[in-house]
Amino acid sequence: MTDRIGELLVREKLITSDQLKKAIDEQKTGGGRLGFNLTKLGFITEKNLTSFLSKQYGIPTVELATQEIDHEVVKLIPEDVAQKYQVIPISRTGATLVVAMADPSNIFAIDDIKFLTGYNVEPLVASDAAIKLAIEKHYESSDAGLGLEGMLSEFDEVDMEVVREEDEVDVADLKKAVEDAPVVKLVNLILTDAIKRGASDIHIEPYEKAFRVRYRVDGVLSEVMKPPMKLKNAIVSRIKIMSNLDIAERRLPQDGRIKLKLAKNKEMDYRVSVLPTLFGEKVCCRLLDKGNLQLDMTKLGFEQKALDDFMHAIHKPWGIVLVTGPTGSGKTTTLYSALSELNKITENISTAEDPVEFNLMGINQCQMHEDIGLNFAAALRSFLRQDPDVIMVGEVRDYETAEIAIKAALTGHMVLSTLHTNDAPSTVNRLLNMGIEPFLVSSACNLILAQRLARKICKDCKVEIQVPEKAFVDMGLSPAEAKKMKAYKGNGCATCGGSGYKGRIALYEVMPFTDTLKELVLTGASAAELKRAAIKDGMKSLRMSGITKVGEGVSTIEEIMRVTMAD
Repeated sequence: MTDRIGELLVREKLITSDQLKKAIDEQKTGGGRLGFNLTKLGFITEKNLTSFLSKQYGIPTVELATQEIDHEVVKLIPEDVAQKYQVIPISRTGATLVVAMADPSNIFAIDDIKFLTGYNVEPLVASDAAIKLAIEKHYESSDAGLGLEGMLSEFDEVDMEVVREEDEVDVADLKKAVEDAPVVKLVNLILTDAIKRGASDIHIEPYEKAFRVRYRVDGVLSEVMKPPMKLKNAIVSRIKIMSNLDIAERRLPQDGRIKLKLAKNKEMDYRVSVLPTLFGEKVCCRLLDKGNLQLDMTKLGFEQKALDDFMHAIHKPWGIVLVTGPTGSGKTTTLYSALSELNKITENISTAEDPVEFNLMGINQCQMHEDIGLNFAAALRSFLRQDPDVIMVGEVRDYETAEIAIKAALTGHMVLSTLHTNDAPSTVNRLLNMGIEPFLVSSACNLILAQRLARKICKDCKVEIQVPEKAFVDMGLSPAEAKKMKAYKGNGCATCGGSGYKGRIALYEVMPFTDTLKELVLTGASAAELKRAAIKDGMKSLRMSGITKVGEGVSTIEEIMRVTMAD
């Protein structure tokens, strides 16, 4: 905007001479247009400025916030030209292109756009801020097309400075950095790219001289990008703001949640955990996609006998069913599937979860809050006063929770819960180790299920391969069984990103509490003795379940060896 406009504003008494001088000084030091600096310093409102320009040049104003702009029209003016002249194309009619401008007196801009596009230019007046927002909004899609690598090319690594942990970070500066359009775009791209790649977790990790982003896809972590170190605090703070966390608190762990609304009304939840580390805050985001929640038990990976045993156990009028395995082994999906099976109009179902991952209609779900004393034990006590039929406890972590869960199972309630153990038989020892009496364990437990997730071979590049019989023998098969086995693998294709794997399937070790097992628990048998007896009664171990999946051509020998232990 020219100095002449400034003089006209003074003549119209919209600003004073001193204000004009200050705005010109600000323009010389900080750059930008004169009008932008006048509004930034608060000497005139954007509305008054655009109204003045409209009257001065006889050009109508336009409200860009409510304007629908066709993407094809936006493409007529390149982004660098739009940024240079602070213009945005709005519509095209015949040989005329309607363009919103912050400075309609800029004849050079109008001539350049006319030459570049071949259209006659009809200018409209809009504020600097509105045009800036419109440029960010309508040219953002072209950034998304670049992918993560293209996005990173925007950031200059020159003059990069590593911020040491002892350095104080000004919260005001941090908020300003967080609002920068490139940082917002980059964080949005990280969150949406994870969905496209089918990731279950996003890890954003700072180190002394590196900063990286990794995705966990089908249970395996891989690095996807290394943003510049100078963006470390801005990216983490942007995620904290989206999760409603305190950006000033950088010494304590924090947990939050992001809810994104995507195209076609699809919603995606991210469970966010922020952990202070030696060189900054590490962020882990778990993706919770309700649309992909598989509640059909026949599609989870159960073999028929294991599924029959599990269904029989959860349909009993009382007792406890425990699902065990490490974090990320699919325990929650199995429990939700069981609840979905039990969810009838005649049943009162209550769950205590930390956190509640998915909302299920017809089930009363309760979020734990340790800070105010609402833990699993407190929730369980309350549930027993709520006339329950089925109770689900997120995890049995201590004696108090285990004791109430067992007593609930012995007083006419069906209880479902999880435990962190390596296999089904060792779960009994874990309960005894917590202080639960053997007679209570044998009386209350209906069934214990252990599970793991194994990657599936990609269907588009699956081929049969020749494998030495020794490989099957090493897995635990007899030489006679090994001769009959076939093996498959994925060669790698565009569908699976060259890995040969696409999706995951669960391996199950289902141990019903037979009379034999109950007797062994009462006599204090070891986990190994319980396992032998359970296999004799027909239980398939995790390794056996994996071998079945290899024989069916669902997974590979290497994958089963990776996720299961030898019997």
